[in-house]
Amino acid sequence: MKHILSNALFSVGLVLIAPGVMANGDATAGAEKAAVCGACHGADGNSLAPNFPKLAGLGEKYLLKQLKDIRDWDREQDAEKKPQTGRAVLEMTGLLSALSDQDLADIAAHFASQTTQLSGSQKLEVQVNSGIKVDALELGERIYRAGNKATGVPACTGCHAPDGKGNAAASYPRLSGQYPDYIEKQLRAFRAGDRTNDGDQMIMRSVADRLSDAEIKALANYIAGLH
Repeated sequence: MKHILSNALFSVGLVLIAPGVMANGDATAGAEKAAVCGACHGADGNSLAPNFPKLAGLGEKYLLKQLKDIRDWDREQDAEKKPQTGRAVLEMTGLLSALSDQDLADIAAHFASQTTQLSGSQKLEVQVNSGIKVDALELGERIYRAGNKATGVPACTGCHAPDGKGNAAASYPRLSGQYPDYIEKQLRAFRAGDRTNDGDQMIMRSVADRLSDAEIKALANYIAGLH
């Protein structure tokens, strides 16, 4: 039972949503407030460059959590405090610090209401720790759907769903259609401890810490093609 509970905890998605975070945004109002966001993320949340994540359809609660975390980190930096909470995204510096909770909720509602455009997977090989090169799609699918019992990595489907569309009500973000480069970057950031807004239990950091470079690349590539 202890092992089952442990795996259940590790199955939480790319970011855990803190209890009490409520999203009561107005998507119509958010469309106007999100105008500045469109320069990087696209007016409908489907960015044209892989270094900027797609926001369309990620889930309102998840998006609101991320926006608040980025704003809070920014404000703490402005106050010359050591950041204890939040999420550091240097490209977002100063963009959210003046926005209210309602502004962020409206922006989250707008992007959550948009339709995600799929990125697609590629046929490629990755080199595992033994030095053998394997099919990345096969490895990515195996990790996503079954995890890796040998290293304690849980299946991603528990929170992000078999089709990668996540669970918006539970605040688990949609992953399918996201750029593989961005997914890989976030998993590496969690593993390195550069991204820490996954809750006190450090769920995603614990999961990513158990993933090899090959598994991260394979997972990111496979997830991008889910639909």
